[in-house]
Amino acid sequence: MSEPLLPTDPASIGGHRLLARLGAGGMGVVYLGRTEAGALAAVKVIQAEYADEPDFRARFRREVETARRVTSPWAVPVTGADPDAAAPWLATAFVPGPSIEEAVGRHGPLPVRSVRVLGRMLAAALREVHAAGLVHRDVKPANVLLAVDGPRLIDFGIACATDETAITSADMVVGTPGFLSPEQAEARGAAVGPPSDIFSLGCLLAYAVSGRPPFGTGAADALLYRTVHDEPDLAGIEAEEDTEDGELLTLLHMCLAKDPADRPTAEQICTVLLVEDLVPDGGPIDWLPDDVVRGIADRSSKMLALPDIEPTVADAPGDAERPSPGRRRLLLASGAALLMAAGGTAAWAALRDDDPPGASASRTRRWAIGVQADLSGSQRTAGQAQERGARLAIEQFNSRKSKPFTLTVKTADDRGTTEGAPAAAKKLIQDEDVLAVLGPSNNETALEVLPTYDEALLPVLSVSAGGLLLTSQDYRSYLQCRPADAVVAFPMAVHLAALKGARLPGLLQDRTAQTYGWEASQSTTLLLRGFGLQPYPRVIPANTEDVKPVVADMLGAGIDSFIYSGYAPGAARVARELAAAGFEGPRLAPQAVLDPEFLELAGDAAEGWLLTSSFIDASAVPAAAAFRAAFRKRYAAEPGYYAAEAYDTVNLLIQELVKATKRGQPPKRQELVGLLRKSRYKGITKEFAFKPEDGTFDGWGVFLHQVDGGRFRFLGEAPSEV
Repeated sequence: MSEPLLPTDPASIGGHRLLARLGAGGMGVVYLGRTEAGALAAVKVIQAEYADEPDFRARFRREVETARRVTSPWAVPVTGADPDAAAPWLATAFVPGPSIEEAVGRHGPLPVRSVRVLGRMLAAALREVHAAGLVHRDVKPANVLLAVDGPRLIDFGIACATDETAITSADMVVGTPGFLSPEQAEARGAAVGPPSDIFSLGCLLAYAVSGRPPFGTGAADALLYRTVHDEPDLAGIEAEEDTEDGELLTLLHMCLAKDPADRPTAEQICTVLLVEDLVPDGGPIDWLPDDVVRGIADRSSKMLALPDIEPTVADAPGDAERPSPGRRRLLLASGAALLMAAGGTAAWAALRDDDPPGASASRTRRWAIGVQADLSGSQRTAGQAQERGARLAIEQFNSRKSKPFTLTVKTADDRGTTEGAPAAAKKLIQDEDVLAVLGPSNNETALEVLPTYDEALLPVLSVSAGGLLLTSQDYRSYLQCRPADAVVAFPMAVHLAALKGARLPGLLQDRTAQTYGWEASQSTTLLLRGFGLQPYPRVIPANTEDVKPVVADMLGAGIDSFIYSGYAPGAARVARELAAAGFEGPRLAPQAVLDPEFLELAGDAAEGWLLTSSFIDASAVPAAAAFRAAFRKRYAAEPGYYAAEAYDTVNLLIQELVKATKRGQPPKRQELVGLLRKSRYKGITKEFAFKPEDGTFDGWGVFLHQVDGGRFRFLGEAPSEV
């Protein structure tokens, strides 16, 4: 459960001697620490680069204040914090036991009595949370640790006061799909109150007693849909009222009621529904299976046996013994031997001090921009377009007479798969010449490797990945050089709201598209409602071939426009059915349908469809004329989608590299991340700007295309308002 400290980790934080790593994420690291008195603590340390971001520091300060407001024996107490430190930190009491998620995964479902006691104590914790005017909002198996004397509720990072405005957007789904409430799944904002935590508690208890989430597993959109519309799967839990199983089943049904008003309060669970499972004051609680208890004991002994760390130079006392010259020579010799073994003569040459001050490192090596993309798989057309756009930008830069350095391109083909992505990322990370990476080219591969790039602090700039999960994670080295998928779907609602006489838009979400389809449909629904249009929504299961019944249902309801949220093959099936029925109203779809496959499969039925995108058609944009001419000369072909966007992104990189290069030395990778997030660049496709705190795209950059004469005709920038 713990890992050794890295050489870059501090030796102590806030009076805690650090012993090991407990975990790491995009925004920081959680360490196992020991106080001078010998008490163990979990110390959450935020990366120093976020210290200058007021919004982030406010968020962390709120987490500290929120956690301190909860006083319950079943919630992990805060033992220290400094949100104003250069690297803000928060310490809580360390619990050596596993999470419910880990315990169930390793030992199987918990006995019914264990789950009843678990529910009683967690309800007591939530009673204190709600009494403090808070909503936890992320009650899930991973956020409950098991100890011999009872569970501990942890992680108040996204908790919110019931009487304050959340820092997160009111329209954002906050929580963990599969363990959140219907009101969270539908992003109802202020409607997410204490009953939401009770629903999540029901999900958690169902998981603990059955070993499976009550709304199944799979893509986030599927889980959210089932949470709102389907009944929970509680099969296998006995229903006889006079048994513990039956009483637990009754409680689960009450907690998992769709209407928040029908759920019990935490107080009612403690004092009425599970009153016989009272927890003795100060006495032992025999509530966990023997194998779980043995695991907790083993972990406790290992934690207590961890040795202290010797003081480092940074925090050693003033009278600490300094290494002797002989000792120092031995360390340097050992380090040189390791460098020689790892990198040969090139690594040794990098440490030499023979060049005069100001000598350029580019005399002996060429700095590189990496490209991780699908260059040989099913999405190779887009990946190859990005590589070509990047190469063209670098070749044009290298042709300048007064260039301060020379660049090259280094590629890593991930074949567009999550299996190939890690090796591609590792190849670029280990190449010291690579200063930044363009890519990856789809959401799945990006999610797979961004944590790895984060660990190396290697800047990653994506022009084609745009999933909501990418923008909701706290990645340190990521920049999204395009609006998110949900934003790209906005113009569909704007377009319909601007039409005179629009009354009832039909909205079909194809679950073949999983998260992508859900994001597009959710954002469109919210915006349509904001414009006063209530859509007629329908959802079809994944891989549905026969769409005629659902299309007939929607037409029978009297829809006057149609929005499809999914991929190109499904859109083609729908287009053919609409054409066969003689429907001539507006038909719209998001970027994924802007694919030659849609034209091929739909045929004449594709005519008139309006599509949104985050990319331009370089042949139809006057500002891209010079780029298009250079591209055709270099590659004897028209630039494909994303080629111009990749060209712009690499020119943005070059702009910041030129400004930051000093005395022939490039900026370090971590420094470059900060510079890029604060940069602005006017490209041929759009104006690039980012939110410094998370690297998300800060601008519009959404475009319209329409099928006309069997081809996609570029209409220009999409309107952002009616």
